[in-house]
Amino acid sequence: MATIIPVASFDCVVFGATGDLTARKLLPALFYRFRDGQIPETSRIIGASRSELSTDAFREHARDALKRFVPAGDLTDEMLHRFLDHVDYVAVDGAGESGWDDLVAKLDERPDQVRPYYLATSPDLYGSICRNLAAHGLVGQKSRVVLEKPIGKDLKSARAINDAVGEVFPESQIFRIDHYLGKETVQNLLSLRFANTIFERLWTSDVIDHVQITVAETVGVEGRAGYYDTSGAMRDMLQNHILQLLCLTAMESPLNLEANSVRDEKLKVLRALKPITAHDIQTATVRGQYVAGAVDGKPVEGYLSELGHESRTETFVAMKVEIQSGRWAGVPFYLRTGKRLPQKLSEIVVQFRASPFSIFPEEAFGREPNRLVIRLQPQEGMKLEVMTKDPGPGGLRLRPTDLDISFEETFKQRYPDAYERLLMDVVRGNATLFMRRDEVEAAWAWADGVLKAWADRPESPRPYPAGSWGPTAAIALIERDGRTWHEELRWSGVHS
Repeated sequence: MATIIPVASFDCVVFGATGDLTARKLLPALFYRFRDGQIPETSRIIGASRSELSTDAFREHARDALKRFVPAGDLTDEMLHRFLDHVDYVAVDGAGESGWDDLVAKLDERPDQVRPYYLATSPDLYGSICRNLAAHGLVGQKSRVVLEKPIGKDLKSARAINDAVGEVFPESQIFRIDHYLGKETVQNLLSLRFANTIFERLWTSDVIDHVQITVAETVGVEGRAGYYDTSGAMRDMLQNHILQLLCLTAMESPLNLEANSVRDEKLKVLRALKPITAHDIQTATVRGQYVAGAVDGKPVEGYLSELGHESRTETFVAMKVEIQSGRWAGVPFYLRTGKRLPQKLSEIVVQFRASPFSIFPEEAFGREPNRLVIRLQPQEGMKLEVMTKDPGPGGLRLRPTDLDISFEETFKQRYPDAYERLLMDVVRGNATLFMRRDEVEAAWAWADGVLKAWADRPESPRPYPAGSWGPTAAIALIERDGRTWHEELRWSGVHS
């Protein structure tokens, strides 16, 4: 059983409290941490939004959210009632003047609490909310502000947001959240690399042939069509989530696990990314947009039908990137993300090089090199594919076999959701798993070059049927180099 380490008593103010993120992620995460005894009884979760609700009405809203998004087996009436006793509400206009005196009075009831302010709002409100917090005397040494992505839509807008928030909060009190960094497997990636000599010594261009990072979704844009059409797969997923996974895969060993030490090394990776220019945009990237098809055996409409008008926004991106460093010289990183793909999947695949010589005859096996697969979802875990002898008489035959670790099955316990871990880190003031300002801006500086090269070309995204693995050009992108996407290997039956 994992040891639960309580955090300091806090008042968590959630701006955008009636929104989808609060219902789906924040309230369930806080409920689980309360249920497991990590949140002190003197803590409060204070919802804040423009909706004129009473505290009782907001508690009913929270009750409905928890019953919808927390499995029934984890939600007893007694524990739900206890948790809701700690939920409060204040009607506040984050960008305006109304309601702030009420919030001040509420927080003044417990002046010594740690105060995380979670901005689950549109990013264009971040600056206004922070300025109002400062104007009403609500920013102190125990304050933290949590910023949800997207932080801007390009480098210029990201800097504007960072400037506005930075006028009120010092960098040490700003927590730019990326929930992928809170996943158990992502943190185990650091353990795998730096706590196991065998892997750290193999983590070089001499041994690794290439790396694949895939974040696939079966859903379409659903209720987010308006936002998504101004964003697209590049801004929504690749510029933040996938680049962060790339950083953790490729970074050098930090001096220690202190926040800035880890983030210094991630920043070096972002700055070492080779720019993708107009000259190589067609050979290094593929943009796609889903059309009508079937997912899980059910027909689904295309992106333009969901949107209701024409659009050149991409719902799929695949690209080949390079890191200009001694460790990674000549090792391509293939990145891929998209909506309406065949399965919900996030994984990192480290493909090792084939042995230059084998004592085994060709007929014994297909000379498959070893492969390390790090699964972020579903079923977080890791597997190392190694060659073993096929059991039985009749000659020596080799086949790939998985050395498989499923974290939940191995450790026989429920693993906390990423938001649970990250919210508790905010209360502690531990910023290791959060992005620093220069990281965000370095990622945008690189992504802006790709976005400009796309914008300068007249081509629309390539269509792909919903339920497929994207445009055929994405397969050509990697197969031109004599390599294959891991999903294509799995589905072709080469290995499990």
